Amino acid sequence: MKSLRTPDERFAGLPDWPFEPKYLEVADGDGGSLRMHYVEEGPAAAAPVLLLHGEPSWAYLYRKMIPPIAEAGHRVIAPDLIGFGRSDKPSEKSDYTYQRHVDWMTEFVTRLDLRDITYFGQDWGALVGLRVAAENEGRFSRIVIGNGFLPTGDQGANEAFLRWQKFSQESPKFEAGWIVQGATVTQLSEDIVAAYDAPFPDETYKAGARQFPTLVPTTPDDPAAAPNRKAWEVLQKWEKPFLTTFSDSDPITKNGDKAFQKLVPGTAGQPHVTIEGGGHFLQEDKGEELGRIVVDFIASTS
Repeated sequence: MKSLRTPDERFAGLPDWPFEPKYLEVADGDGGSLRMHYVEEGPAAAAPVLLLHGEPSWAYLYRKMIPPIAEAGHRVIAPDLIGFGRSDKPSEKSDYTYQRHVDWMTEFVTRLDLRDITYFGQDWGALVGLRVAAENEGRFSRIVIGNGFLPTGDQGANEAFLRWQKFSQESPKFEAGWIVQGATVTQLSEDIVAAYDAPFPDETYKAGARQFPTLVPTTPDDPAAAPNRKAWEVLQKWEKPFLTTFSDSDPITKNGDKAFQKLVPGTAGQPHVTIEGGGHFLQEDKGEELGRIVVDFIASTS
């Protein structure tokens, strides 16, 4: 599998990003390996808090959440999905499948031997992370989902998502910073927009970012539909603490929190939150607030 690696200088001097990069190798599924990047803060001996980003962002999205969670005494780990951030980027769209993303993240979790995990996922961080949690439930102690879902294709897709899917394949420009800005309530500064563009020096680095929207199951016969149904079988019996923190201004995942609250037993009695003034990328709009919510959730369920 051929892959690209974003030059380190692209990540120099990013605003509010003082974290040292760490790396590990994962099998690429084609006989080789890929380098996955992550940041880690807080006490190494503490139980981990795993923060999974989505499309087309990277771990930078969590820069406001990492400090308060680490300062509360937790080990915070925020990886970049393959194809994003400082992680390697396979160069062909066909290199990216839903299953491979699950496999890559599963290997990441097992290689670091993460246990007693508190997991927060948004966007594709939910689509990937919920599969990993359901298939490795003994490693996970609690789940927080904000603006994310686990589709099986049985319900189709809403119009907002279908427009986004069409845009990802047909637009001549696919600029991550502009996309993140368009899905936040906050007006981002130019240097923050540039930080989201940093992983992608040119179009050749964007195969994964372009491909992600096409991998979301929108029909019952999608290759990921059956594995996601199996994951739902686990989640419908999941009694460990499960919290929803959806925002009030995201057309893509609107009412997804109600579906989790209806179907997942572990949501019962939890202090579910509607984040006011948050767009799709609620970590960007309300990261500090989300960080405190995660800290309080861990404290109340430990």
